[in-house]
Amino acid sequence: MTALGILLAMAVGVGLMLTRRLPTAFALVLLAVAIALIAGAPLTGEEESVVGTVVQEGAPRLAATMVAILLGSWLGTLLSETGIASTLVRKIVEFGGERPSLVAVGIFLVAILCGSITGSAPAAMLAGVVGIPAMIAVGVTPTVAAGTVLVGIAAGLPLELINWQFLSDAIGVPVSTVQHFQLRMFPIALLGGLAYILVEMRRKGVRHTWAVRVGAGAGGSGASGGGSGTRRERAARRRQRRGDAPWYALLTPLVPIVLALGLEIPIVPSLLAGVVFALVTAVSWREMTTTALRTLYRAFDVAAPPIVLFIAIGMLLAAVNLPGAVQALSPIVVAISPGHVALFVLVFALMVPLALYRGPMNIFGLGAGVAGVLVAGGIYPAPAVVGLMASYGQVLGVSDPTSTQTVWSSQYAGVRPERSMLSTLPYTWVIAVAGLCLTAYLYLL
Repeated sequence: MTALGILLAMAVGVGLMLTRRLPTAFALVLLAVAIALIAGAPLTGEEESVVGTVVQEGAPRLAATMVAILLGSWLGTLLSETGIASTLVRKIVEFGGERPSLVAVGIFLVAILCGSITGSAPAAMLAGVVGIPAMIAVGVTPTVAAGTVLVGIAAGLPLELINWQFLSDAIGVPVSTVQHFQLRMFPIALLGGLAYILVEMRRKGVRHTWAVRVGAGAGGSGASGGGSGTRRERAARRRQRRGDAPWYALLTPLVPIVLALGLEIPIVPSLLAGVVFALVTAVSWREMTTTALRTLYRAFDVAAPPIVLFIAIGMLLAAVNLPGAVQALSPIVVAISPGHVALFVLVFALMVPLALYRGPMNIFGLGAGVAGVLVAGGIYPAPAVVGLMASYGQVLGVSDPTSTQTVWSSQYAGVRPERSMLSTLPYTWVIAVAGLCLTAYLYLL
């Protein structure tokens, strides 16, 4: 009866999220409290209680992830305000010229860098504000233009330090375990994204709609600046008019990745070093303090929604790890979880759509609870659960029409989010299956 009650509560929670009767974070908090009460936890008490364990201990459970989100949002805000992201896009467009495939692949690479810094809508905006209109201008269809940004962000997800920290905290494994899988997942996501761009552009063709001149403000002012100042000063004035960042500031997105991967510096200091590098290279000394404070305050606005969500996820993880919940759910999960390696890949491949529409395999929702049950019940090794959820994350980050990055990119390109889903889902599904095969090979054989 306890297991049935918990499953019923989960079904109600999914329904509330799908119908948008409640925001995801609110629904997860109510679900966490309901699971704890159904599992027999007392309302108050020193050990294993709703108030003490689920609320008090669960809320800050993902605290390291929350700090990483704030720093990533700060760095993303700096990339936007200093013009680093837009400069990267403009350089790619100028280099690609009138070659749609080259422009799209270039925007895809920029989106990877943006996705490695921060996820969701902020990453889409960094790459897409200039990138989507530029792709459409050279003939890329709006659906493929939006999809290009999305698959780029997802390809950057295996390198995103925030994502490493979240999976580490949520599943209870060292960051090095997450890194081990994600670095092997990156080539799969990279090739899958490139396949989407090249195949869909060939299939849908090139359609010229309207033309823009990127950085047109740099053209008609040569006479006024040609006779005064050195060549470097004139170049600096042109760069300032265009809003371009210095070339060395364009290395900013690589700084946290190099520090975390190459020098094995922890995630929070690596992100903070990226913030400092952006300030030093792209902001004048006079404006550095005011820019730092202004972008930090803006970062709080950007980071608030995911931080609230991660507070709720922490409570849900605390609830599903209560002894009563583990004892009730473990027999059911064992019975339905495939034991054979081939069945593991087949069954979870068929369950990929459950990551969409805030479904039960969405790691940023009820999927966190499912992952907690799989680990707490000893169903699969924790690294295998990391691989499972990271593989589903490739579908969620691109094809879910309810995710903020999908909604923003699609609407900015002038198409419905459901149309983006239909365009990208065949590719993200294949990427997810490849990730499941990788998981099985690494951790289950």
